[in-house]
Amino acid sequence: MPALINSGVSGKIVWLGALANRSVALRSLKTDQIEATYAGLAGDDHGGLTRPSCSRVVTQYPKGTDIRNVRQLCIVSAEEMAAVAAEMGVEAFDPEWCGANMVVEGIPDFTHVPPSSRLQTQNGTTLTIDMENQPCHLPAPVIDEDAPGHGRAFKAAAKDRRGVTAWVEREGVLAVGDTVSLHIPGQRAWAPEI
Repeated sequence: MPALINSGVSGKIVWLGALANRSVALRSLKTDQIEATYAGLAGDDHGGLTRPSCSRVVTQYPKGTDIRNVRQLCIVSAEEMAAVAAEMGVEAFDPEWCGANMVVEGIPDFTHVPPSSRLQTQNGTTLTIDMENQPCHLPAPVIDEDAPGHGRAFKAAAKDRRGVTAWVEREGVLAVGDTVSLHIPGQRAWAPEI
């Protein structure tokens, strides 16, 4: 019996980008196509098979501990970014502002798809979703460069809409216009008796 179930929900890649050097700026550079390898996306600073642990996992590891890189990609939803833009008071949200690698359209409640779900293109390139990407203040300066005075509003506006982090499970090319099918784990929701 398969552990992953095709949800019957699919979306479309409407934007792709790579983050050249996050120590310089958290701004992705738009591209129409990108190679996805086991180490992440070609030319993206989030790549690598491992990464130093950060504040997100400080209860598991001291900061800077070498751990498996399950944050190779930042994926956001076109619909959720439109809601973020409206709440921030800007006409549109540019995915470059938050260091996004991919924008998908057509998958409802995208930020809350179950962890370990897969996004698989029609060509078989497959990304495994790690978890919800928590909003932070880091995009604020980048946003303010293009939309002065709106950067501080991002963190609150992106709550429950910041998208997900993911890693490459099957290598291949990702291209704008690709269809992605959502495959979800075939298990019930966790319900501990407390």
